[in-house]
Amino acid sequence: MSNKEFLLPVRVYIEDTDAGGIVYYVNYLKFMERGRTEFLRSLGYGKTSVLDDGLLFVVHSLSVDYHQPAKLDDELSVSSAILKLARSYIVFKQQVRREQALLCDAEVTVACVTDRLKPTAMPIGIYESVIQYLQQ
Repeated sequence: MSNKEFLLPVRVYIEDTDAGGIVYYVNYLKFMERGRTEFLRSLGYGKTSVLDDGLLFVVHSLSVDYHQPAKLDDELSVSSAILKLARSYIVFKQQVRREQALLCDAEVTVACVTDRLKPTAMPIGIYESVIQYLQQ
């Protein structure tokens, strides 16, 4: 959909690693969650603004590939690009890199749901903000 990427710097802390100082595999997903959250925040939509509307963004599905390990104290970059935008979901392409080395990449589908977990259209303001972001 767009080559535009939102970038979030992340440092690896001891809590992110296993006993050998290697990032535990599930923590890459946490880094990606932060990337998506900060992307929406950059558009003016923090978690509380969505929750105040009685809505949630939840991971519907994901496909992830691990290429190289990150280690304690590494400086990483988490990129978030939009592959597809629909009224009720967004498909993100996300990558975690150390400098130019690709460590992990994923395709993540995030759905908008009500507080009763029923799929729904995302608020028009968010939808239009994402479109505007993509057109810049």
